[in-house]
Amino acid sequence: MKIRNSVPLWLRIGAPALVCVILAFVLLPVVVVFLASFNDKAILTFPPQSWSWRWFARVFTYQDFQDGFRASVVITAWASLLALVVGTALAIAVKRLEFPGKAALQAILLSPLVIPHFTLGLGLLILVAQLDLERGYAVVILCHVMLVLPFVLRSVYVSMENLDERLEHSAASLGASPLRVLFTITVPLLAPGLFGGWLFAAIMSFSEFTASLFVTTQSTQTLPVAMYNYVREFADPTLAALSVVYIVVTGALLAFANYFLGLGKILNIEETR
Repeated sequence: MKIRNSVPLWLRIGAPALVCVILAFVLLPVVVVFLASFNDKAILTFPPQSWSWRWFARVFTYQDFQDGFRASVVITAWASLLALVVGTALAIAVKRLEFPGKAALQAILLSPLVIPHFTLGLGLLILVAQLDLERGYAVVILCHVMLVLPFVLRSVYVSMENLDERLEHSAASLGASPLRVLFTITVPLLAPGLFGGWLFAAIMSFSEFTASLFVTTQSTQTLPVAMYNYVREFADPTLAALSVVYIVVTGALLAFANYFLGLGKILNIEETR
């Protein structure tokens, strides 16, 4: 005996169609930017009348972009590394220890997810000015660490939820020191979460603009800040070309991480088996 599907036909057809319309609406700006980046004219127009790669060449030869890229690499490397170390230690402490103010600490650590980034950047700028400190790389790195720390915490904490603590207890019962258990058992088992947290921290740090605009100077301006300064002076498709490079590189990194690590499990979207 066949059982009729209780879902109405209009809903079975309309729901996927609505999802496709929403995806098309979200991806439409990306398509426009992608096509506009190949425009041969020095004015950002759509659709292009003629095609050229020259704006991609300008992306890699413009001096401010080169300086901004180097600064972004330095800041991203330090910020993601420090966020990984600090975030891992804090995630282990929050998961394993019970202490007064634990809930408040978690709320503070995750607050950059809900507080506008310009607020944090402006607040840090005021603090640096009051303390009469130089706005060098250290200030920018500190700012980025605060902003990307929640992503490391989330990734590592979810990995710890899936960690079998009996393996650590077994190693300790066989005479391994706590430090040896940490580096031979805990860290290898947390490797996917650690790499996932570092990857998200690096991507967010490299792309951060709002807070960086307040704390950077001419010598420490990141690539997004250099892009902002460029668009104030020029209206050619160079930024469209640079945006395409951003999208392709970021998408490739996320696809790589998802294929080898399974971001759904790291972010607790899929069930682990």
